[in-house]
Amino acid sequence: MVEKSHTVGSWQNLYDPLRGLGQKVADWFAPLSEASALEDHYEIKVELPGVKAEDIDVSIHDSNVTIRGEKRSEREETGRDFFFSEREYGAFLRTFRLPPDASDDKIDAAFSDGVLSLKIAKRSSKKQAGKKVKIRKE
Repeated sequence: MVEKSHTVGSWQNLYDPLRGLGQKVADWFAPLSEASALEDHYEIKVELPGVKAEDIDVSIHDSNVTIRGEKRSEREETGRDFFFSEREYGAFLRTFRLPPDASDDKIDAAFSDGVLSLKIAKRSSKKQAGKKVKIRKE
């Protein structure tokens, strides 16, 4: 007869290879990206090969930029004695927290050659000169 604790331990060991599988799947569908800071703006570039521009959604909420979409890729090859077909589908999502000096109302997005480029303007850190306020007579 097998002890109960040994049986439970065996079941736990059975699932060990599956631990972290969810994160691996998420990493598989998470597109590669890079973020950089320039003098007057921030740039985020996301690699989205095989994705069409109309399948990408960029939104801003609570100082977060979220990029989501779906990849639909198909390839088919035929030859004399072989047939090869490959399909790749999957939704992706990346969220980037904007720095405090980023102007979330001044964002430019461009998509070219499978790369999405976002340019986020920085708020001016220069103090503005005083401004005279005109008083209306009522």
